[in-house]
Amino acid sequence: MADHSLAIPDSSLVLADHDHSLVLPDHSLVIGQEFPDVETCRRTLKDIAIAMHFDLRIVKSDRSRFIAKCSKEGCPWRVHVAKCSGVTTFSIRTLHPEHTCEGVRNLHHQQASVGWVARSVEARVRENPQYKPKEILQEIRDQHGVAVSYMQAWRGKERSMAALHGTYEEGYRLLPAYCEQIRKTNPGSIASFATGPENCFQRLFVSYWASIYGFINACRPLLELDRAHLKGKYLGTLLCASAIDADDALFPLAVAIVDMESDENWMWFMSELRKLLGVNTDNMPRLTILSERQRGVVEAVETHFPSASHGFCLRYVSENFRDTFRNSKLVNIFWNAVYALTAAEFESKISEMTAISQDVMTWFQQFPPHLWAVAYFEGVRYGHFTLGVTELLYDWALGCHELPIIQLMEHIRCQLTVWFHERCNMNMRWNSILVPSAEKRLSEAISDARCYQVLRANEVEFEIVSTERTNIVDIRSRVCSCRRWQLYGIPCAHAAAALISSGQNAHFFAEPCFTIANYRKTYSQTINSIPDRSQWRELDERADGGSAKSGILIRPPKTRRAPGRPKKKVPRVESLKRPKRVVQCGRCHLLGHSQKKCTTQI
Repeated sequence: MADHSLAIPDSSLVLADHDHSLVLPDHSLVIGQEFPDVETCRRTLKDIAIAMHFDLRIVKSDRSRFIAKCSKEGCPWRVHVAKCSGVTTFSIRTLHPEHTCEGVRNLHHQQASVGWVARSVEARVRENPQYKPKEILQEIRDQHGVAVSYMQAWRGKERSMAALHGTYEEGYRLLPAYCEQIRKTNPGSIASFATGPENCFQRLFVSYWASIYGFINACRPLLELDRAHLKGKYLGTLLCASAIDADDALFPLAVAIVDMESDENWMWFMSELRKLLGVNTDNMPRLTILSERQRGVVEAVETHFPSASHGFCLRYVSENFRDTFRNSKLVNIFWNAVYALTAAEFESKISEMTAISQDVMTWFQQFPPHLWAVAYFEGVRYGHFTLGVTELLYDWALGCHELPIIQLMEHIRCQLTVWFHERCNMNMRWNSILVPSAEKRLSEAISDARCYQVLRANEVEFEIVSTERTNIVDIRSRVCSCRRWQLYGIPCAHAAAALISSGQNAHFFAEPCFTIANYRKTYSQTINSIPDRSQWRELDERADGGSAKSGILIRPPKTRRAPGRPKKKVPRVESLKRPKRVVQCGRCHLLGHSQKKCTTQI
């Protein structure tokens, strides 16, 4: 033969036998072509067979040679690859490139195995772990003209995920080494784990020094607590304690993964949080803690932070109120009661509600006002009524639930690193005293202050007169009888009127946590990267099969995901209607019709 190559005409193959044309890239073989090993040779030939739509039959495959031919009887296509002398590479020795058969005339292909699917989608899975099996099977059909089943696509993705990120089991095994790397690369950070019976994973707690320093030295003493359930192979629950920075953005302080949500695990999480703060500060701040006040959380907060003010998330309370009474007018009055700053205003709104329904008083026994109403709540919320950390946790859980535990924690660390970097750069462009959100609120207060009459009682006390009422302001104690200054940490309109009248700059009377100087301190530390795991000291390679630190081999938790596709979204009341089932054809494997109604030419 003069030409020993297997070439696709016009450097491409156009399939017009199906519903749409498919242009495939060039594939060719030549005598003398080398492969680094026999496995690469096998994969290359499989790719060519799929691209040219013929079935490959392996005649011989061992350490020194690989022989394959076309599976159709009488077709002369054949290739012989042998190991090169003195080196590890293989090269093509014999090649018969002509095909006399018509090849595979349908969408199914024997070479389209789970391993081939895994290699085909590896790049996409690396970019997007949420790449769905139904998207995989559709893309393989579009790009390669091959139909694979849903289970092939699912298993291919699972194998690709394992190749990219390791297995779930390996993630638990490497936890001791990972925790040591966190402590080594981020001195002052806390990274600890605990195991249960039979050395099964139970808990992981991580808090970076950059977050600890920023919270203790610059953030307001306010923490949000919440959890999100993981949907990976071994389930689990993600716990988080998050602060709020000066510009009202979330500032995660500590993250934990536990085998399940339980009173015991919440007690442990709050214990670790207490130790974290106790080790790093002499003056423990009097915290305001917000949560949905599940029983386990309430007990844990009372045990480890007895002086903290523990309030309800208003989203949780308001949804319960709305679902209980189903009266829009009552719900509107309820929200007015929530925002009432004084007891007199609150009681006025309660009277309006009881006039509509006496059952309101019974509901108050379940949700006492001192746990959610601004007028009675003892802590300082700084205007925060709902849990912003909830959405963040569900974003992490939904976006990373298919990743092993270490990759999940690395995703969180990378996001924190990006936040610290972006916010550190952002504040360098600010040139005022307060952060933008606080500056806006104070500017509005100063604007409103112009319509008030100011009567000065002495150097520090002022009487602010308006058409509605008279308020007393003490600029030394930083209090106003309307209570807004104390509750929000920024001078209210009455305080602004008093400060302007006395020649003071109102910006200097906001809480220090709202200043740009403190904001810069919040993000002054950095979260350092973790080296690739190939560079970790192998803690778990010992003669006894355990880790060097703990002498045990960490096994996955006992909890395991039930068979079937896991739910990917948080169920809401409005989304409980059964969705329409999507049918997949057993003949062409396309979605939207059954095999009985299939009209695709195969």
